[in-house]
Amino acid sequence: MEPLDRRTIWPYDEAQPGPFYYQRYAHPTGVAAERALGELEGGEALLFPSGTGAIAALVLSLLEPGQTIALAEGAYFGTGRLFETLGKWGLRYVEFDQTGPPPDSVELVLVEAPSNPFLTMPDLEAAVAHPAPLVVDSTASTPVYLRPLESGADFAVHSATKYLGGHHDVLLGAVVCRSTGDAERLRAFRGVTGIVAAPDPCWLLARSLKTLSVRMERITATATELARRLEAHAAVEVVRYPGFGGLLSFDVAGADEARHVETSLRLVENATSLGGVDSVLESRARWEGDRVPPGLLRLSVGLEDADALWADLEQALA
Repeated sequence: MEPLDRRTIWPYDEAQPGPFYYQRYAHPTGVAAERALGELEGGEALLFPSGTGAIAALVLSLLEPGQTIALAEGAYFGTGRLFETLGKWGLRYVEFDQTGPPPDSVELVLVEAPSNPFLTMPDLEAAVAHPAPLVVDSTASTPVYLRPLESGADFAVHSATKYLGGHHDVLLGAVVCRSTGDAERLRAFRGVTGIVAAPDPCWLLARSLKTLSVRMERITATATELARRLEAHAAVEVVRYPGFGGLLSFDVAGADEARHVETSLRLVENATSLGGVDSVLESRARWEGDRVPPGLLRLSVGLEDADALWADLEQALA
């Protein structure tokens, strides 16, 4: 690991600013982490204080008042809430079924691969064919299972808080640009607006990227087995799993049954978020209301033993 550099200023050289002069624009720890993520994704990465901050910066740097975003239906509810908030600045959004083509007459397309918590996968070929720039939120896929820029997307975005950070100890977002020009414009916007990631979380991200592949392989193996067992359980009505990664969701009969599962867990933590080495489960209706079925439970699989996790889920479902 490169040393953690928390400096906010660097001296000029012969009265000229060097590559680092004020932390708001760039710092060595952040640049090192961005370089590592960019190599994984095949593009130029920029880091932000959170995933939502990354999407907000990207949208505001690309669009003008009166323009419209096409957002994947069933995507992370926080993205829709962000776009609703930006409505007072003249930005609009419409939702669409991402398993088909995006609607016409939009200036930006944002899909989620897979969507959270419904786990649908986008039709990337149709999305790439649309004339508007394409943003792929591949938080749950990670570059281990999907590199959107290779499929023709213009941007890949991540809540790096999740699998990229991987330990429930870092809050970060990332945008990876296919075009150097787009990266330069976004970097300039980030500096002017001050939406820059601090050195400490960047250092933690660089640490975590070293184990990303092995973590995701173990998590996927366990999640695949748990999805298979959940599908066979009498108390489970629906299981959603894309076949890779650690994120899955399943439905029990209703809200009371979901609360029973939440409060009966012993090993799996009843908590929000996802992507860490510890498994967590929660009812999403708590946050999303009637946007999701009342019995929908989202499970983020960690690194625990598969049989131990199943024993806990089985007794909670009893």
